[in-house]
Amino acid sequence: MSDVNPLSVLIVGESGTGKTASLRNLKDQERWYYLNAEAGKQPPFRHKFMNGGFRIEDPYQVHEAFDVAREDPNCIGVITDTVTFLMDMVESQYVLTSANTQRAWGEFAQFFKILMQDKTVKLKKPAIFLAHTLRTLDESKGEWMVSVPVKGSLKNQGIEAYFSTVVATKKVRIKDLEKYQNDLLDITDEERELGFKHVFQTRTTKETTGERIRSPMGLFTREQTYIDNDVQLLLNHLNAYYS
Repeated sequence: MSDVNPLSVLIVGESGTGKTASLRNLKDQERWYYLNAEAGKQPPFRHKFMNGGFRIEDPYQVHEAFDVAREDPNCIGVITDTVTFLMDMVESQYVLTSANTQRAWGEFAQFFKILMQDKTVKLKKPAIFLAHTLRTLDESKGEWMVSVPVKGSLKNQGIEAYFSTVVATKKVRIKDLEKYQNDLLDITDEERELGFKHVFQTRTTKETTGERIRSPMGLFTREQTYIDNDVQLLLNHLNAYYS
């Protein structure tokens, strides 16, 4: 069995760049499991997620939710918002309170590996993970490195390594988007008046070589480096690629 679910997507970005907002156009929202690991903070739009979303109070509820979703014929996908806060929850509830912290850090890493290599793979449905990024300066390279912060042994490999598709939410000036016109990028009159647009960045550029954006070969063209920050649009594109 493959250790990657081709329909799993990681959406990363700084706060306020449109990660959760990108879920607004998902079709059949009432058939999606929305796992809220951010202290119950609601999405910035009216939604119809199943049961109004599930507030995660114990991280292992996420493992259980994936198991239930796999067998639930009414469920068409699972959203985890955010994996950053989820792993913080694992640390605070199971690592810092453990009498054996060395073993607890091993279990910390294992929690995420089981989530990705077992629960997500067996889901056989789209799995969308959102995550915050941290920007740090690599003084040896004179370059800003951007990644999802995580502790323990997971830090060496990085959370992004478990995904074949990683896109980043960005707030980009309209004049910088003009040379990337494509069928997945719709700049509205309102956005032109504002002078910027919230987008997904799908490929690295010379200005963003320190980021961990990635996708299967041929999924996005150079012109599609920036697309609408719309998860449904992204899923449609992925489905067309894999079909």
